Amino acid sequence: MNIEEFREYCLSIKGSEEQFSLQTKKILVFKVVSKVFAYLLIEPEDSIFKAYLKCDPERSVELRESYHGINPDKFVTLMWNWITLESDVPDELIKELIQHSADEVIKKLPKKKQEEYRLL
Repeated sequence: MNIEEFREYCLSIKGSEEQFSLQTKKILVFKVVSKVFAYLLIEPEDSIFKAYLKCDPERSVELRESYHGINPDKFVTLMWNWITLESDVPDELIKELIQHSADEVIKKLPKKKQEEYRLL
């Protein structure tokens, strides 16, 4: 999956919006209900495009053991993975992980916000 396909799929998530990171124009941020579910490095220093997705910690371990293109971020908890685009990670799995990331964000919202999201 290339960066444009990744971006398009993130924007297909119900209620999603995008904006540049407040710190740099090199990171595109995707949110649902004002909460981040994905980051996309659009100007990587090493020319390798990476996305940052939230994931259930147990599933993260399995994914990291199965794919070279899925790695932990050393600065954040087990709940976030770096996904190297155009690597050994299949496009369908990346789509599934994008949706999973959005779902993880939504399920942590207060019940009232979850209900508002469902009504979108």
